[in-house]
Amino acid sequence: MNQKSLWRYACWGAAAAVLSGCFWGGGISRPDTGGGTVAPPVGTAPPEGFVRQGAGGATFRVVSYQHLPEWHGQPFAASLDAFRKSCMKLASRAEWAGVCRQAAATPPDHRAAKAFFERYFTAWQVSQGGKTQGLFTGYYEPVLGGDVRPTARSRFPIYGVPADFVSVPLPPSLKGSRATVRVNPTAPNTGAIMANGAYTADLSKFSPVTNTTHLKGRFEGNRFVPYFTRHQINGGALDGRAPILGYADDPVELFFLHIQGSGRVRTPNGRFLRLGYADKNAHSYVSIGKYMADRGYLPLSQTSMQNIKSWLAANPSRLAEVLGQNPSYVFFRPLEGAPHEGPIGALGVPLSGGFSGAVDRQFITLGAPIFIATTHPDTRQGLNRLIVAQDTGGAIKGAVRVDFFWGYGDAAGQTAGKMKYPGYVWQLLPNGVMP
Repeated sequence: MNQKSLWRYACWGAAAAVLSGCFWGGGISRPDTGGGTVAPPVGTAPPEGFVRQGAGGATFRVVSYQHLPEWHGQPFAASLDAFRKSCMKLASRAEWAGVCRQAAATPPDHRAAKAFFERYFTAWQVSQGGKTQGLFTGYYEPVLGGDVRPTARSRFPIYGVPADFVSVPLPPSLKGSRATVRVNPTAPNTGAIMANGAYTADLSKFSPVTNTTHLKGRFEGNRFVPYFTRHQINGGALDGRAPILGYADDPVELFFLHIQGSGRVRTPNGRFLRLGYADKNAHSYVSIGKYMADRGYLPLSQTSMQNIKSWLAANPSRLAEVLGQNPSYVFFRPLEGAPHEGPIGALGVPLSGGFSGAVDRQFITLGAPIFIATTHPDTRQGLNRLIVAQDTGGAIKGAVRVDFFWGYGDAAGQTAGKMKYPGYVWQLLPNGVMP
């Protein structure tokens, strides 16, 4: 799921005061420069204090489960159920095959699930740049009013991947480059960067390509150019170019569907059209909350999803202006599945409300359990829970950065919209597997 809520960019420094003392009674285990430096044999848990240095200034330090706040009171059976979904993708990997077999054989009760995690996993406290504290936000699966065909009420199209949308593999040597390259189409919706390509592509015109594997755009004349922006698409640029999966009643609700990356459309006959993330135009995400604060429309501290919706409802003449500030645009695909199943995350498995989260896969292994310590947005008490990293997002950057999935519907949206707190992360990996 992949684009995330815009309230996540507002200031959250004041939340530290709310958070203080919420997690645990004692101190927190912080990374240091001590501990072991030589990795233990595969399958053997490293000793407590063992430190592993990662890319991007990330550090991982082994701690005992006693360091994890409220560890013994966790709903381990629910955490195990969420992890079993990860095994749908992880079981074929050598380093995960053993723990996935054990997960399948573990009874779904508190005592057995707790013993499973403690016996087969090592807890690594995550820090970056010497800081163990990072930002926690929340997301959810929205439910929109709409229809499968256009009506007087349902007028705003929900697009699939356009026919002229092209994804070109980007060689590692060109990541971060601002050079002009040559592109040659090789098949529908694909291409190749090659010396004698038929189209020129000025990489400086594309959004930063540092952390991407593909260059995304369209062919125009003899050039390969960035794909249309949200403002252009809202103005009709996709007319006749893309399949329409359904129609939304409200353009603001549709905007937030893009931010969340998946959702459901409730039709007048009570049925649901389930939508999942398919791709995006690759323009960088821009917070409309920050734009609204800069223009004096809302104080930065009040740029929650709910407040943004209310302000736009009261100021419809500003709708196109505000929504157009975020050039990023998501294309969807229809999803199958039971009504109770969550949306499909970046790992390719259904998300579990309250037990899944989005992370930066550069630092956290997708599919791994992670223990989080942050603040519950409704109660303002400690939210300490073992969840599973099963999703990513364009706004989720950094080693200590988690987007907590609350489920689907209005209630989940209300809670997710209030979540913006500092917190801490521990990654659980199979014994002997290094971060």
